Amino acid sequence: MKLSRLWQPRRGLFWVMVAFNLLSSLAAWALRALPLTGPAFALVAVPALLNCGFGLVVAWGLIRDRPAA
Repeated sequence: MKLSRLWQPRRGLFWVMVAFNLLSSLAAWALRALPLTGPAFALVAVPALLNCGFGLVVAWGLIRDRPAA
């Protein structure tokens, strides 16, 4: 498995991975920068953790598959 297989901009799965990473960055910024109460913190943190997991699954799928021609 090569990490260079992550770079496949012709595949839709690549752009899904990019979107997951952007959303994770936005959620991490919100958790650090905004004064959130307990429920609001949970409302941002739980989807952020799920988003991170989904991004890892997509990245794993890109690494395992052969790149598009």
